[in-house]
Parts: sequence; C-alpha cells; structure tokens
Amino acid sequence: MTATPTWASTTSAATQARAIAVVTSQRAGARCRSCASACGSLTRGDYREAVLTPGPVPRSVVVVGAGLAGSQTVAALRAQGFDGHVTVLGAEGLAPYDRPPLSKELLTRSEPAWLRDELGTDLDLADDVRLDEPATALDHDADGVTVQTSPGGSGDPREVRGDVVVLATGSGASRPWPEALTLHAAADAARLRESLVPGARLVVVGAGWIGAEVAGVAAAAGVEVTVVEGALAPLSTALGAEVGALTAAWYEPAGVRLLTSSTVAAVQADHVDLADGTRLEADVVLAAVGARPRSGWIGAALPLEADGSLAVDDRYRVLAPQGPLDRVLAVGDLARRRSARHGWVPGGHWDGALRGPAVAVRALLEPEAPVEDLAPYVFSTQLGHELACYGLPGAADEVVLRGAPAGAGDGFTALWFAPGTDRLTAVLAVDRPRDVAAARKLFAGPTLPTVDRPRAADPATPLRTALLP
Repeated sequence: MTATPTWASTTSAATQARAIAVVTSQRAGARCRSCASACGSLTRGDYREAVLTPGPVPRSVVVVGAGLAGSQTVAALRAQGFDGHVTVLGAEGLAPYDRPPLSKELLTRSEPAWLRDELGTDLDLADDVRLDEPATALDHDADGVTVQTSPGGSGDPREVRGDVVVLATGSGASRPWPEALTLHAAADAARLRESLVPGARLVVVGAGWIGAEVAGVAAAAGVEVTVVEGALAPLSTALGAEVGALTAAWYEPAGVRLLTSSTVAAVQADHVDLADGTRLEADVVLAAVGARPRSGWIGAALPLEADGSLAVDDRYRVLAPQGPLDRVLAVGDLARRRSARHGWVPGGHWDGALRGPAVAVRALLEPEAPVEDLAPYVFSTQLGHELACYGLPGAADEVVLRGAPAGAGDGFTALWFAPGTDRLTAVLAVDRPRDVAAARKLFAGPTLPTVDRPRAADPATPLRTALLP
C-alpha cells in the first residue's frame, strides 16, 4: 500500500482510505511496445498502481536538471499556482538552452539558443538556482527527499531537502570510441563546428535522427561527408527498415555518401576502419549512435531500467516494486512513461521534455484531476526533407504507405497499424504538412484512432476523413 504523503495529513481518513485502496497489477506477459514481444521488461512486472492521496500540495520541490524538462517544470509549477520553495540543480554550468538547434543550425548559430529567448522560460521563477551543482546521490522516505550535490564538481558534498523531487537530468550521447566527437551539448557543437570547414572530411557513424541532420548540414556547407550505418537502412531503429529505406535515396542528391550494413571495427581521430577492411580517412569523426539517460548518479536509490531510464506511471511518478513513489517524479529523457494509448513511451525527444512537465505538475498539484496522455511526437530536418512522426511505431506493426515516393525528392506518408486491425499506432509525414496536421488531430483522443485503411492509403483523400466512428 502506498504511504500517505505528509502533506496530505489534513485529508479525512475516509478520503485517504478510498484514494489509496485502488491497487491493481498489470497483466503478466503483456507485450512490450518497444520490441513487440513478451521480453520480460517492465510490462511483465508486478508494479502496482495507486491513486495519489488528495490533500494540500507540497511546500518545497527540488528540480534536478536545468535543461528543457527542468526549466519547463519550474514554469509549470508557477503557472499552475505553486507558491512553495523551488530549488533547481544544474550540472552544465549554463542557463537552459534548446538542443535541436545544435544539429539543425550547427554551422549557422555560434551561441546556444537560450530558452529564455526561444520559449520565454525563466529559471528566475525558482527560489534557489544552482547551475553548476550536479546531483550525486538521492534518498527518499516518508518524510521527504534528500539530494546530495557536488558544487562545481569540488567533491565537497552538500544536501538539499524537499517534499518532492522532480528528476529531469536528461541524457548524454553514447560514446563507444573515445577518439570520436559527439553532439549533445553546447560544448560539443562548438568543438564540431571548428572542424567542419569546406573541404574537410567528416565520417558520421550512425544514420539516425542526429546523424542525418548533421550530415545534411555539413554537406551543404562543402564538407565531404560519409555516413556509416550498421543496419540495413537509415532510421531503422526508429522507423523500421521498410520505411527507413525510403530515406536512403536522399543521401546521394544531398552530396552524402551512405554506407549501410557496415560494421565499424575501429575508430581513430583521423580514420574509421570497417569490418570488411575498408578504411575511411577523416578530419573529424562523429559518433551519432544514440544517447543514454543521465541516471548513474541515482545508484540503487531507484529501480533503473536496463537502458538507464526510470519507469513512470501516467502521472510521471517513478514506479517501484511497492508502487508509485508520490515524492519522486521523472520527466524528459529520463522517463519511460506508461501510456494508456501507446503502452510504454520512451523518453529522448524534445516534445516530451517540452510538454510532459506540465502534465506531471498538474498531477502533483491536483491529484484528482484527469491526466493528459500525450502522443509521442518527433520532428526532424533530414537532407532537405521535413519529417514529423506522431505516435509510436511498433516492430510488429503493419506498414501502409500513403502514396509511395517515385523519386528521391517526393514526399510520402507512412502509416503503422496494430497487426490485423484498423487501429493506427503511428503516422510519419515527409514533406506533407497537411498530413502532419491531420495526424496531430488523430492522436489527440484518449485511444488509438481507428481508420479506414483504403481511404487512409489514398493520397488524394484527406487523411482526416479516413477516421472511423
């Protein structure tokens, strides 16, 4: 049974009893949305769901992380009327900035895109802001939370106490080769920018969202670019090989050499060796092979997933074996959220860090209010093409193309359906703004939309009209 938060002590015993009595177990063997199999991940666990005890709001909140998710948490707290004490702990020593421009505007923007200017987000709304005081440990109990910190990495520990902690530490770029550069922080962009002069040779390892964005930007600036991808096609992890293969035709016209099904054997600062014996000479090597949540500092205080993320319920409460933790929330890249519509939704994308904190804060301050189930959304500029994906493609889902592209310059829309059904699980629109608008509306409801497949596949028919009652 979930312990009653101390800030709820004034709530009547009957109300508290009703609120914490709802405990249900998830179905054993439920299929994981990430791999479409009974993989034994969190969906098969015996995590319990409980209703947060209604009562007065907490009086102090500690926000760990000063990026987009952290700054949006502060903004949401104040916008929704929280007048208690807010502490923000950052690790980068910089004011919050927007990360998408790091790749999209790599060579045209020398300064970070400060969130104060881009979104009007202001950490001055917090009472205590420490931008260079990373968290090093966490403890939580029935009386509150304690975050241990290391100001400036000095090794001189401090402690910050609060009623509730919101974990928004984001993620860091995976770096399997020390000699390769990565692109995740403003300092990374500055180092990479210095090397990408016209005529320079850039080898990008990884043809995912970031790798393709950087390749296109660099090639357009006169850099000689080669992209190495181990899978059969670009974006295979995110979109599957069938849809990802449609993007392969974009590389050559953009002046980028693409090598797929290629395994990297070794990386040095001036070359990349492939498993087939090919050596790619380089002036700079960029590893764009994904990111991992910054959760190592949490240690054993919370149950981390295999990928370093924290599983949270629909209210962004961290899930522990005994149930949701009322005092510990996680948002942004760190959170793997349970969605009634999509199953488990991984973090790692800008929109989740932008919109998720407001949902988490409302659930914290208004426990009895309905919870918004945000549809996953990803956008990207890839080699001259605009991509937008709503929903969550599954590995076992059935793909239907809404007008197959006849050439490298043609736009298209891909639709994913739950196997054997008309339930739409995801929509990817490439250079089709009307389909983007339609997809946004289709995934605004509480359940997966059901559409007429033949009508949805016809590019001459407005996608919104394919919705079935």
